[in-house]
Amino acid sequence: MPMHPAAPDDLPGLVAAFAQTAQAMVDLAITCSDDDFAKPTDCPGWSVKDQISHIASTESLLLGRPDLSVEVPKYEHLRHDRARAIENGVQVRRDRPGKEVAQELHRVVSARLGRLRDSELQPDEIVATPMGEMTLAELITRRTADVWVHEQDIRSALGRPGNLDSPAAAVFCQLVLDQLPQIVVERAGVPAGKVVMIELTGPVIARAGVRVDDVDGQTVGRLMFSGGTDETGPIPAIGRTTSIQLSTEAFARRAAGRVAVDDLHFTTLGDDATAHAVLENLVITP
Repeated sequence: MPMHPAAPDDLPGLVAAFAQTAQAMVDLAITCSDDDFAKPTDCPGWSVKDQISHIASTESLLLGRPDLSVEVPKYEHLRHDRARAIENGVQVRRDRPGKEVAQELHRVVSARLGRLRDSELQPDEIVATPMGEMTLAELITRRTADVWVHEQDIRSALGRPGNLDSPAAAVFCQLVLDQLPQIVVERAGVPAGKVVMIELTGPVIARAGVRVDDVDGQTVGRLMFSGGTDETGPIPAIGRTTSIQLSTEAFARRAAGRVAVDDLHFTTLGDDATAHAVLENLVITP
């Protein structure tokens, strides 16, 4: 079943998706009060202002304006080196007023969009990033997904839901669904002969699955986007197929690691243990 609305797959569409969620972040930030900036979010250890600081820091870096390196305390939420590196941009801004950081985000987003809307840019252009070299299209996809996740963190903290049907929402959902074979086979350990289906009930609607086969003694996951059949033959009968149904919001919050499986609202048709294992391993964020 094709995703609806579909995630953009061309450079102008990706830039538009990034622009929409980045501008939404700006709009949320500039309307925050001091109390709003201080509210905790579902991202461990971060307040609303910290979320804004992170996006301002990352986009500044991509503009070629890296932050100064500062000493980052040993916060409990920092579990690995990458998290500590990311925290530097938040720590740099911790003593700055929220309004100042919001204005910085506004300036940075405007500058980034000015560059990304250059008609000479090509999607397969190789760019250097803190995560290594990648195509421009891949970078914008990653940035769109990251900004949208943090936008949702802020919306949740402020009680201002929205943008669950946006192009950026579709980009994030597609990014997760594309990783289903790895999630199902390598992380969750679903054995050969099983099928796992995930159905998003909206506002982004999608149905994707993984058929797990034994190929010369190796367990292989084959991504499927429709029910019925694929090139490997018919889907196994009921009893070997586990379907997980959940909303876009529930799916995204779990895939971002913001909600524990036990606190997640979803419906399972099939094996509960398989569904739980897949959802436990669904997280794609650092």
